[in-house]
Amino acid sequence: VFVSTWNVGGKSPDSKLNLDDILQVREESDIYVLGFQEIVPLNAGNVLVIEDNEPAVKWLTLINRSLNKANYVPLRGPRSVGSPEGSLVFPKIKLRKASKALRTENKRKLKSCNCPIGLERKNSKEFCFRCPQSQTNENDISSEDDEDGPNGPSSANSIKYSLVAIKQMVGIFLTVWMRKELVQYVSHLRISCVGRGILGCLGNKGCISVSMLFHKTTLCFLCSHLASGEKEGDELRRNSDVIEILRNTQFPRICKTSNSRVPEKILDHDRVIWLGDLNYRIALSYSDTGKLLKERAWDTLYNNDQLKIEREAGRVFKGWKEGKIYFAPTYKYSLNSDIYAGETVETKNKRRTPAWCDRILWRGSEIYQLSYERKESRFSDHRPVCATFWVSVEAMEDGSKRR
Repeated sequence: VFVSTWNVGGKSPDSKLNLDDILQVREESDIYVLGFQEIVPLNAGNVLVIEDNEPAVKWLTLINRSLNKANYVPLRGPRSVGSPEGSLVFPKIKLRKASKALRTENKRKLKSCNCPIGLERKNSKEFCFRCPQSQTNENDISSEDDEDGPNGPSSANSIKYSLVAIKQMVGIFLTVWMRKELVQYVSHLRISCVGRGILGCLGNKGCISVSMLFHKTTLCFLCSHLASGEKEGDELRRNSDVIEILRNTQFPRICKTSNSRVPEKILDHDRVIWLGDLNYRIALSYSDTGKLLKERAWDTLYNNDQLKIEREAGRVFKGWKEGKIYFAPTYKYSLNSDIYAGETVETKNKRRTPAWCDRILWRGSEIYQLSYERKESRFSDHRPVCATFWVSVEAMEDGSKRR
């Protein structure tokens, strides 16, 4: 499983942005979990009025190009915007249609429930039904039995990686991709959103969670953007966000079997991976942090990391794991540079103490982290962070473990 989190600072990508290095496409994974924060500016229009889906379509296009390479089939719409060389075209289509075009196969649905069908049905309208419309919609899950996507009936059949799940909540954007041949083993796919922004409920901050049964193993992937701020005590607001996300995330019940083991809460899953801009800072002054950065004293800096301190004190993420950090803080950079904001006269008013805001944690047995690193794109004021995992899965055929 490859996992990546990136706060893109409200910027919409152009067609020249290449994600190959960030997604480590040369080291192919079976599952890609890609989470973004601030894919749109967090202004009142996006938060309170209409969510802008156009940047999400652009990110999908870029991901599709990197993951599917030789099998890449461009998305097309009635109006498109591409680079002068014509190397990539951003389709002017709705997110719903773009996601349909990247399904594994047209006219084929992901199984919402693979429980034995010989059990008694209390109500045929409720038994083994797909996610209620109030909990999810056609943008969320690539399983709609519908007309061919915008590229025609053959486009999805030619791709190597299929889009399994997708969801946008204001600026938070989570996508899950999987090798085409593995999609048949996915069932009980559900999505839940928790807003923790303005008034403690709007979606400018919060979390998107995806739950699925893969073979016989329950997986949960979460992408979050927690409370910002570097004042003393702001870490407690982030702790509160985590606690409320765990408490309020509720996956809809989609099968009515009395002995169903499909979890409805995050912590009930076999394997869980949490990624995002968690916004925890380094509990040192700007000047002290700068001195340690010049010395590349990562251990000393990490010992003053708020998330490490709060976890070890048992106040947040109890029972979760995180790999050792051997890379420089990922926030806040001046745009298009390798200089932290505040290091020059021009950026002094944007100064922030450098911090490891962008993190990936996990929970559960038989999940092993292989790598944990940052990438060096200068696209936003954050650097993307990536991790790879081996995850053991109990197969449906013979009950054996698979990695």
